[in-house]
Amino acid sequence: MALPEKEQILDFLKEVKDPEVPVVDVVELGVVRNVAIENGQVRIDITPTYSGCPAMKVMEQDILAVLKSRGIENVSIKTVFFPPWTTDWMSDETKQKLKAYGIAPPGKVAAQDLNPLHRQEKKVSCPFCDSEDTRLTSQFGSTACKALYNCNSCRQPFEHFKCI
Repeated sequence: MALPEKEQILDFLKEVKDPEVPVVDVVELGVVRNVAIENGQVRIDITPTYSGCPAMKVMEQDILAVLKSRGIENVSIKTVFFPPWTTDWMSDETKQKLKAYGIAPPGKVAAQDLNPLHRQEKKVSCPFCDSEDTRLTSQFGSTACKALYNCNSCRQPFEHFKCI
């Protein structure tokens, strides 16, 4: 049996959802970096959103399961760390999915976002009412890639996907 083309494999991988944010898949999140097909072998390159991200193992298992369900069994997964993952790889459509799910999406990464010593608290719009009258309550939400905020207008707590 011939292996599907790269684009078809990427379509299959869109079935693999981020276990921590199940409204986005690993392709649109930017975790899947490359698909290579050589000598009957499929290699999937992935990059974690954070070093030590606990969801990566689940994503790997889900990638293998989805491909196996499509008859693709000779698969290897390679974790690549360079260039490091960035929220800038998310499309506007992906960010809108986060907002609709109740997570304030990241903006563009600025230089101060990369240096914790110079990080300034920025205005984050509430995903529920779009108010910028919000306040940071914790640098860490349910995962290291999100921070907790409260909206002073609608009183709703929410998470913000950090810019990295």
